Order: sequence, then structure tokens, then C-alpha cells
Amino acid sequence: MRLTRRQSIVLGAAAVGGLATGGTRAQEAATPARIGGDGYPVEGGEVVVHPVEHASFVMTLPGMVVYNDPVGGAAKYQGLPPPGLILVSHEHPDHFDVPTLEGLVGEGTRLLTNPSVHDKLPEGLKARATAIANGEATSANAVTIEAIPACNTTPDRLQYHPPGRDNGYVLGIGGRRFYIAGDTEGTPEMAALRDIDVAFVPMTLPYTMSVEEAVPAVAAFAPAVVYPYHYRDSDLDAFTRLLAATGVPTKVVRGDWYPA
Repeated sequence: MRLTRRQSIVLGAAAVGGLATGGTRAQEAATPARIGGDGYPVEGGEVVVHPVEHASFVMTLPGMVVYNDPVGGAAKYQGLPPPGLILVSHEHPDHFDVPTLEGLVGEGTRLLTNPSVHDKLPEGLKARATAIANGEATSANAVTIEAIPACNTTPDRLQYHPPGRDNGYVLGIGGRRFYIAGDTEGTPEMAALRDIDVAFVPMTLPYTMSVEEAVPAVAAFAPAVVYPYHYRDSDLDAFTRLLAATGVPTKVVRGDWYPA
């Protein structure tokens, strides 16, 4: 039987460790046992997702390592390979922390941020940084990167993430598409996404959206796999149940975003 592109990514993910129940796969012996991740096949190898905490995570790719919104101090990333690319979505302290960046950025690290964060970087980091605004695109090695608007749309939440300032990112990696939503509600740009294999979507009030609001936002673009992240105290059982009720084939994966 010939698998569709969507079926192959879901089956490939399931093969590496029970993703529906948040299973982890063993890493190299040099990596501490606490570091685990879920693997997704791409051309040339696989992408492994390593949740760190809240909105911070690491993805190891064929030939590169990507850190997303690293905060909490460089020691929190001990045991993970050093970053070749760091993405920063916006300026809030649970996404942007200068001391953490200074502890992680090395000679070979590229830093990619929204323009507001770029303006706030000290000169040493700014020399390694590139600003990318909503609607712009760039690349790093063989990875394509598109900046997608991340913002609030509900009138009484606009002060948290005003339109036009903050980024989500779509990464093209080995023939697959990974979407990191950032802090956002459902937007027209999110709904217009197509062929997303793995998505990371927030659900925390009042800064992003409720579980009930996240369900139609995810169903609109129906990724093959969705990770709820940035979800502190949200009801993931309800999200999983309500998303299934929409009939979309999206698989919900629960990463270890809030370790004890």
C-alpha cells in the first residue's frame, strides 16, 4: 500500500515511541537520561523534538540543531547539542532572555528574531542576529524559514501581542513542514497554512487562546501532528476530545513541557 505524505509522517512518528501518550525515545549515551524526544522522518534523517519547558524546546535536524525561545539559563539545556540556529518569537520574558542567549550562542550560532527583539539585543548578540518580520522568509543551511504573524485578535487581549510585532515560524526541513505558532490566537494566516506535518500551538489565557478557541484554530489547517505547548493549567484532555470531534485526522502529542 502506498502511503500519502500525511499518513507517512504520522506512522513514522508513532513508530518511535507511542506518541499519543507522550512516549520518549532514547538518545545517544552522552545525553542525560532526562533528555528525550519524539522523532519524525525527513529526507536525510529525522527531526527529533526535545521539549524543555513551557515554550522552549530543541529540535535536532540532519546537519543542524534549532533552539526555540530558549529561556531559563543555559544550564537548563545541558546535555543537548549546541544550537546552530536560535529562533526568538517575541520579547516577553518566557520567550526572550538575554543571559540565556549569551550562554548558548557560540561561534557557529545564527540568531533569528522578530524586529522588536532585534532592537533589544546587546551589541554582542546583535552581531550574530538577523531580524525577520511577518511575511518575510530566509534560510539557514538547507532549512527554509517563513515568519508568520503571531498576535492576539480578541479586542481585550490586543495589548499582549499586538498585530504586526511578533513571529510564528514555518520551517521547511527535508521535505516536511514544521509550524511554531508563538504566542497567538487563531489568525487568517494560521488558517491558510497547508501541508503542516508538525505544529506547536499555545493555549493559555489571557495571553493566547482557550482550549475551546484552539480547537477550531488547529482544525482549520489540520496538521498531521499537533503539540500543545505554552499551555500551563489548560485541560489537554478536553483539547484532545474536542479536536477529535471535529473529524480532522490530526494526532495530538503531549510533550513533557512542565517537568516536576
